[in-house]
Amino acid sequence: MTAQRTAAPASKTPVAMTILAGERLRDGAIDSPSALGARLPNVHLDGAADGLRITIRGVSNADATEKGDPSAAFMQDGIYIARRQIQDTSFFDIDRVEVLRGPQGTLYGRNSTAGVVNVISNTPGRQLEGAASVGVGNYNSRKANAMVNVPVGDALALRAAVAYNKHDSYLTNGQGTGFDLGLDRDEKAARLSARLAIGKDASLLLRYDASSLRDNNDSIVPVSNFYSVGADKQPRWVDASTGSRLTNRFIPPNAPLEQGFGRMSTSGLGAEFDWNLGAVTLHYLGSHRKFDDDHKLNFHYGVAPGFALGVRQTFSGKHRQDSHELRVETGAGPLKAQAGIYHFSEDADVYYSFRDLQLLGLPPYYVFPLTASAVSKAVFGQATYSLAPSLRVTAGVRYSDDDKSRVGSTNFQQGAAFNAATDFKLLNAAAIDTHKTTWRLGAEYDVSPAAMAFATVSTGYKAGGFNDGCLAGAVENGIPCPPQVAVPAGALYYQPETLTSYEAGVKTSFWNRKATLNATAFYYDYSNLQLSGVMVVQGAPRFVTTNAGVASVTGLEVDGQLAATAADRISYSLALLDAHYKSYAPDGVHSWAGRRLDRAPRATASLGYEHNFRMDGRQLKAGIFARASAAYMISVPSQLLQYRVPGRTQTDLSLGYQPDRASWSLHAHVKNVENKVLPITIDSFGMVVPGDPRTYGVRLDYRF
Repeated sequence: MTAQRTAAPASKTPVAMTILAGERLRDGAIDSPSALGARLPNVHLDGAADGLRITIRGVSNADATEKGDPSAAFMQDGIYIARRQIQDTSFFDIDRVEVLRGPQGTLYGRNSTAGVVNVISNTPGRQLEGAASVGVGNYNSRKANAMVNVPVGDALALRAAVAYNKHDSYLTNGQGTGFDLGLDRDEKAARLSARLAIGKDASLLLRYDASSLRDNNDSIVPVSNFYSVGADKQPRWVDASTGSRLTNRFIPPNAPLEQGFGRMSTSGLGAEFDWNLGAVTLHYLGSHRKFDDDHKLNFHYGVAPGFALGVRQTFSGKHRQDSHELRVETGAGPLKAQAGIYHFSEDADVYYSFRDLQLLGLPPYYVFPLTASAVSKAVFGQATYSLAPSLRVTAGVRYSDDDKSRVGSTNFQQGAAFNAATDFKLLNAAAIDTHKTTWRLGAEYDVSPAAMAFATVSTGYKAGGFNDGCLAGAVENGIPCPPQVAVPAGALYYQPETLTSYEAGVKTSFWNRKATLNATAFYYDYSNLQLSGVMVVQGAPRFVTTNAGVASVTGLEVDGQLAATAADRISYSLALLDAHYKSYAPDGVHSWAGRRLDRAPRATASLGYEHNFRMDGRQLKAGIFARASAAYMISVPSQLLQYRVPGRTQTDLSLGYQPDRASWSLHAHVKNVENKVLPITIDSFGMVVPGDPRTYGVRLDYRF
């Protein structure tokens, strides 16, 4: 694994982390990042309508707009993927997934306050091989994957992989329209890679990947499918069947419904160059990526308890990002060190349109044409020194500079096209430059050849940003910002969020290395949390981010594996978490001190068991995995609401069959045996994206 940017065993890496090998992912029918969360302590990975929402130890972010950044870094082969809308693509030809818990700012940089999720694909090898699989399941699920690896002489190897993943909607249309709804899947993807050995000391790895998704973005149901509202205006969980929760019965009183859709495409070209110069090794990692997104969906716009309007929203956006990192590494004698420079840039051109709020006395159309850009630059270094054969100390530092800007307008229109005679614009223009030095100090001690103890203090940082609006006197694109419509600087801008982590743990193996046990205790001092939600500002609904004072996060994580016999394997985890606000008043009046952070259950536990049955030249592998979680909260601070999501247990089953020396195998799975669904997200409009119901399927694999 490469959690510290250099190859090292997980048992000797002083970071709280989980590594999921590609084979384990396939055995568990885990085919996307959002399906990983149940296998990870203190981690939520939720596939929301606006992309993958990552929460690690209670640290998260809700702003999925072009100006927002996540609190956890999602990476694909070490490349930072900025837009979360395109992070939850299908796994195929995957070597492993590394999930690092806790701030990783020194080596991974921007927006890794919560941690890192790094999806690592297989690279070209020196053996001619190939594989293919086809699968079917309920909800008309159809999946297919194929891979071929071809060595070309001694210096060059090529690899190609393709994937197809499609299933029907998990939702039921109770609106009488016959329109298809979301929570479906329609994805095609491909990856090409080439590895070239340049003499004995250098190598170049090139990757190109592309994905096309046609998932329907109409993936919401009304909040009333899960909650009722009492006289105190606070939400209460309601009992209902899974079928009822997954049925959208909302019929807008003000506007017709339309067929929703989603069209997303992404592609990227990446390069890794490694050159062993003797005393040092030079590493370059670079990428150019693009992401285009067009969608239409039907909103449930809650106006008052029990009453909502329909809002039709369309969106189109184009995103481009480039990243470059140059790093040197040395490992001579007792000193191991690395240092580097990093540059990231992103440009976005987006267009939002909302309509149908005339019943509230508002214009028929709100249109938001916007262009945004971001540039992040950093210099970093980290060194580990062996004071003794069993004792090492580490120090690392990173300086980051982040520039963001955005220019556009909020248009109040009578029709779909802007008419200067009847319509008007409010300027949206802001730019911000924030910078921070983050650092890491640590020590690790080999208690025995099979046990290591470690302690670290590290810091994390996420850049500040801005909301809609402008400062008085600004002029952009011919649109002025007079004082009567200007936004005060304190409301236009929000500050960077920062985190200091204190962590101690042990990593052990015992019973002749048949068993492992890892334990980590941690405490966070978490300041200026960036919390986001929709508010009506100057007559228009806007996505507003504010800083939330101070929070405290304390927890304990225990996980491990046990090979009880040659045929039996057990995995387990236990996570305890106390994540709450120490000082925060969402409206400046009502204190939320002591209230829990979102998606931070006080306790979660998991247990997995696999058994291999040997039967006359055949192998049958059966597995069960169960996760129990305490209740947690999903908040809408702009409305002073916290939705309590009750605790639950989810169980997955798997079964694999393969004759000895056969090139084919069969696999079957059932996920969410209990068939219970919970809210994934709840927004300010009263819209809920529900989780997946029970799914099952079978798959045929073939390798040569």
